[in-house]
Amino acid sequence: MKFHFTKMHGTGNDYVYVNVFEEQIPNPEKLSVQISDRHFGIGSDGLILIAPSEVADCRMRMYNADGSEGAMCGNGIRCVAKYAYEHGIVTDTHITVETKSGIKTLELTVEDGFVTYVQVNMGEAILKPSDIPVAAGGENFIARPLVVDGREYKATCVSMGNPHCVIFTEGIDDLDLEKIGPKFENHELFPDRINTEFVEVIDEHTIRMRVWERGSGETISCGTGTCAATVASVLNGYCKRGEEVEVQIRGGRLYDTYLESGEVLMKGPATTVFEGDMTL
Repeated sequence: MKFHFTKMHGTGNDYVYVNVFEEQIPNPEKLSVQISDRHFGIGSDGLILIAPSEVADCRMRMYNADGSEGAMCGNGIRCVAKYAYEHGIVTDTHITVETKSGIKTLELTVEDGFVTYVQVNMGEAILKPSDIPVAAGGENFIARPLVVDGREYKATCVSMGNPHCVIFTEGIDDLDLEKIGPKFENHELFPDRINTEFVEVIDEHTIRMRVWERGSGETISCGTGTCAATVASVLNGYCKRGEEVEVQIRGGRLYDTYLESGEVLMKGPATTVFEGDMTL
């Protein structure tokens, strides 16, 4: 099997993109594992397919490095929009993309025919534990105690299409995420596993973050993760609702706003790395 691919990244969150308007990918779960390997494959955080849609301009299917399918990817959807515009799938700078977590609307910034920045309406932040899902009662899970590996944390859980657990702490650069990340991911409280953000607040408009993603481990960026961190920062009183928050991650910066409507806007770059062909 031979296929053409494009490698792209959003603030360092890199995926291999395949245009299934033109290519047929019979086993994307297996392919994602193969191509994600950074020694024996292309090297990426996973695989994203750009496909036709009956309800939007195009459809995105996203697979993690372990082959599991994700419902949403904030960095990935910006790159989907860039690819779709630059390859003529869409011609408007206002586009829609179908995902497993619903239809998302995007606004593109175009310079000399190339997309440089994309703003995504990520939809409404989900706070009810049963909908995230978190195995806990109540209407929300904000600053609740969570014991992981014998230590108690104050956790705030949010779904942005993917489930997230946000932990506010200092000294995030010193955290051993390889040790504690899997313990959060596979905690009994999270039936579908969880993405975990460790957040350090700088001021009311700036936060720093590291992330452990389910199925991928630590990544240098996570779009839905920065949105969840922004929502949690507002809910815990660190940032203000309706005002833009700069989220500093290892791969760069994203700019998120938690609106009064409950929706979250995310703005950031999308970058093409290279194109190629691979035979399996």
